[in-house]
Amino acid sequence: MNQKKRILVTGGAGFLGSQLCEMLVARGDDVICIDNFFTSQKVNVSHLLDKPNFELIRHDVIVPIWLEVDQIYNLACPASPGHYQFNPIKTIKTSVMGAINVLGLAKRCNARVLQASTSEVYGDPEVHPQTENYRGSVNPIGPRACYDEGKRAAETLFMEYHRMNKVDIRIVRIFNTYGPGMHPFDGRVVSNFIRQALANEPLTLFGDGSQTRSFCYRDDLLYAMVSMMENETGFIGPVNIGNPNEFTIRELAELVIALTGSSSSIVEGVLPKDDPVRRQPDIRLARERLHWEPKVELREGLQKTIDWFKTIDLDQYHPPTPNF
Repeated sequence: MNQKKRILVTGGAGFLGSQLCEMLVARGDDVICIDNFFTSQKVNVSHLLDKPNFELIRHDVIVPIWLEVDQIYNLACPASPGHYQFNPIKTIKTSVMGAINVLGLAKRCNARVLQASTSEVYGDPEVHPQTENYRGSVNPIGPRACYDEGKRAAETLFMEYHRMNKVDIRIVRIFNTYGPGMHPFDGRVVSNFIRQALANEPLTLFGDGSQTRSFCYRDDLLYAMVSMMENETGFIGPVNIGNPNEFTIRELAELVIALTGSSSSIVEGVLPKDDPVRRQPDIRLARERLHWEPKVELREGLQKTIDWFKTIDLDQYHPPTPNF
């Protein structure tokens, strides 16, 4: 029988964090969730509040916290452009100071700590698909830099704490992820399209929709993250976690319209500065070291997400920032 663990999840009330907390609580671990609720809502974890092995703390990760834990999942950071560009200084503080604080806690507790990094460390890639040894093409002074460079700096901090202080780290680079539980106003392309399609409003493409992304279903991503945390082979990453099937944004829009039966049209807008043209993970390392690959295809995952969107009351969700 696996020994019960004390696990801290930062950003634990967010889309992925709340689902991770639910998984860990269900398997019997003692879970502490901290969140400042900047882009998340308490409703995401309210069903866990009466569980004896779950605790919620309103706390900002840029401020140190003293706890006794065995594992830390560091998921705290706004993750969509509208949110992280709303307060870019706060965003980079969350990535850098948050990493320093969780690494300091891990060092003191001798805890294992996982960094939820991002495919954005590759920037607008010149290598396709992206492998973990690709160093990226990031504009350090552009509007996305607060997130891209913040996550890159966090990876640096994780590696230096590992090299200098022997902290037991893991790094995963997460590609586009979607699924039930997404904030309907998070500004991401999947939630935007589903919300617009269900309202029979025009689906807005940025540019002509020829840019590509690879979409990983929520559950596939979480299984990979837990597998990375639990692996005892000495593999620390970084490792790409995502679905390698590549789609244009226009193809995504057309599929959402078809699955919702919407009468929505498709309109084009201005492509944001530094928006990556292509994005596709090379997941050979995840297959080899974690024996993982995604199982849920886009059509199936979108249908599950659309079905969930149909059950929620949008009036119960507020846009976290004006830039959604």
